[in-house]
Amino acid sequence: MLRPLGAPGVLRPGDRVTGTRLLLTAVLAGHVAGLLVTGSPVRTATVAGLAAAAAVLDAVDGPVARRSGTASPAGARFDVEADAAFLAVASLALVPTVGWWAAGIGALRYAFVVAGALRPALRGALRPRRARRVVAGAQAVAVVLALLPPTPPDLARGVVAVALAALVVSFGRDVLDLERAARDRVRR
Repeated sequence: MLRPLGAPGVLRPGDRVTGTRLLLTAVLAGHVAGLLVTGSPVRTATVAGLAAAAAVLDAVDGPVARRSGTASPAGARFDVEADAAFLAVASLALVPTVGWWAAGIGALRYAFVVAGALRPALRGALRPRRARRVVAGAQAVAVVLALLPPTPPDLARGVVAVALAALVVSFGRDVLDLERAARDRVRR
């Protein structure tokens, strides 16, 4: 059974929604891998439907946790990691249509984690920022829109390019904030 860090052994309501989203992401990953290996078209109704279902659940898990009074830092961390896994899989599904650069959407979170392992300043706590949540949600919308079979490839590329640019700016802002905070701690 999936257990977020710090949970006493029982998944809370929001964590169950996040776990379901993670399960959908695993199914999506298996399906996309099969399509890529066989050279079949990846932008199918099944792929888009699985991605859309996972994206919708991403919009639901936080409100479920808050309404049930079970929101926690561990649940929020579980949500962030489930988001990262979903975006990694969905952005890889876009590669045949959009190009390899689309995988950057899924790679940025993991690049940030690796950078934090190498640079202690990047391990600090980020201040809550609504813009970060908006950009993260926009990533899910962008990849689902780009995965829909009727979406023209040029529109898919444009939507994904804008989403990736917004994500790079968001991560860049976070890196600058963490570096400034680390510099300020050293000065004190």
